[in-house]
Amino acid sequence: MNRSLRQIHRWTSIVFTVSIIVTIIALVQEEPLVWVSYVPLFPLAVLLLTGLYLFGLPYATRVAPRRRAARQP
Repeated sequence: MNRSLRQIHRWTSIVFTVSIIVTIIALVQEEPLVWVSYVPLFPLAVLLLTGLYLFGLPYATRVAPRRRAARQP
């Protein structure tokens, strides 16, 4: 699961970068489409969730063996 989540995070970062470039191009036009400025928010939310999970993963795996060792007699 972690490997697929890392891949999702990587590809979402590419989608986010492209959406930012498209948004900048759309807003520079003479008649800007303001709704386009909301397009990068979805990939940004996905990046936030997956990034927080991946950030906390090393800490969670470090704590888990201690809990198992404490339960064993």
